[in-house]
Amino acid sequence: MTLEILTSDALAPRHGFFTRKGGASSGIFAGLNCGPGSSDQAEIVAINRARATQALDLAPETLITVHQIHSAIPLPVTAVLTGDKPKADALVTATPGLAIAVLTADCQPVLFADATHGVIGAAHAGWKGALTGVLEATLDAMEALGATRATTSAVIGPCISQNAYEVGPEFLHSFLAEDEDYSRFFANGQGDRFLFDLPGFGLHRLRAAGVGHAEWTRHCTYADPERFYSYRRTTHAGEADYGRLISIIRL
Repeated sequence: MTLEILTSDALAPRHGFFTRKGGASSGIFAGLNCGPGSSDQAEIVAINRARATQALDLAPETLITVHQIHSAIPLPVTAVLTGDKPKADALVTATPGLAIAVLTADCQPVLFADATHGVIGAAHAGWKGALTGVLEATLDAMEALGATRATTSAVIGPCISQNAYEVGPEFLHSFLAEDEDYSRFFANGQGDRFLFDLPGFGLHRLRAAGVGHAEWTRHCTYADPERFYSYRRTTHAGEADYGRLISIIRL
């Protein structure tokens, strides 16, 4: 099966939000599982990652990912990483020939590009990372490499949508403790539950940070099992593990 690669006209550099289609994994991971942290076979995950990088005309060894920990930590890179992966949740670079990527399965994959100044970024932004500032930290790190926010575009890829993201009152309170205006990203659910608008919150944070352009591809990972992995859908189904989608950008 051919790889399916979602792109945005807002990002000039080569990039792709890859779906699960076209991969070598089977069973509950069927498709393009690019997560080495999953219990999928390591050699199969490596094949999948190689397919994704080759689709962007890069050698597999140029693909750079990190050990994601739901933080607000960005990592500037100028060369391929060796050894243990550093803990971070965003990557930025101004070095041609490198591919930076994040892995997700409901969280927001956010790709950044300042084509004017030749700087790119990639961020993994779940609710915790978005709330603690990973998107703003990515923009700060890009500025340190010569980018400007006004000339930077940011695109949120496939992630869980508000209709599928049910949370409890303690979750709402953690947001209201930061800013009571964040109540607008929550809708009433069943009983004491709420529905959280993760991509809406991400777009708000990006625009408030002064990014030149921000958009969401409007794909929900939970609602489309044929195309996307979803941690929450896997949990609801009682499955043992789940695949990870990869989102890549290169100069």
